[in-house]
Amino acid sequence: MRGIIGLGNPGGEYEQTRHNIGFDVIEALARAHGVRLRRPRAAALAGTGEIDGVAVMLAMPLTMMNASGVAVARLCHLHELAPEDLIVIVDDINLELGRLRLRRGGSEGGHRGLKSITERLGTRDYPRLRIGIGGPPGGMSARDWVLSPFSADEREAAEEAVARARRCVEVAVADGVETAMNEFN
Repeated sequence: MRGIIGLGNPGGEYEQTRHNIGFDVIEALARAHGVRLRRPRAAALAGTGEIDGVAVMLAMPLTMMNASGVAVARLCHLHELAPEDLIVIVDDINLELGRLRLRRGGSEGGHRGLKSITERLGTRDYPRLRIGIGGPPGGMSARDWVLSPFSADEREAAEEAVARARRCVEVAVADGVETAMNEFN
């Protein structure tokens, strides 16, 4: 089984914000593959299904972004997933809007959600898909930027990024992370 986990913040006030693009990808995957997301015995909305014949668990932690590791560790325990069985989907202010970067592991790059997961799992060796949301304009804090919605001009690029990220995850599950990295990075 592969665990596909999109990071974001729960609650209506965070819907459609840059920080929740990981949630958007999970919702797109769930729609495409008929996976019903519900709350299991973990702090997450999750559901199981298949992508190209491979069993998957799709999840959106219901902890705040900076405490994502709590839910991810619990999901790994419940579904007997090793860190290398995961694909964690996050926003990245260091990538231009819409750019994807899939890696087998590595540093958190300042992302507090990834830092929380690394602390809880005790390793940096878990695949992660970063989706570029662009950096904040001059004078705006990174926190305010990631919690802001995409502008009307950016919405199309964000939707295309979600669609490409969905496809990237599908290729990673079906054909391996290396194949997906070669195609989407």
